[in-house]
Amino acid sequence: MTTQHADTATVRRSFTGTVVSDKMDKTVTVLVERSVQHPVIGKVIRRSQKFHAHSEDNSVHTGDVVLIEECRPISKTKVWKVAGVISRAVQG
Repeated sequence: MTTQHADTATVRRSFTGTVVSDKMDKTVTVLVERSVQHPVIGKVIRRSQKFHAHSEDNSVHTGDVVLIEECRPISKTKVWKVAGVISRAVQG
């Protein structure tokens, strides 16, 4: 029995969220919010989830909107990395 490996690229999940903490070294906490419809009532409600994401050069700061994508496990809680900055926070 032979196995054939497909040469297809792996599909990695990605989310857009807001950085809520940058106090750790090379790690940021990203808050991802999504809107879902309540199964019984039908009202649209917001659900949020926090992810720890790897930021190699510590260039991302609190308030920035970033794109994170799934990667190999970096630590116990980090399986996401910052893929890009969508918009910077207003400094003031």
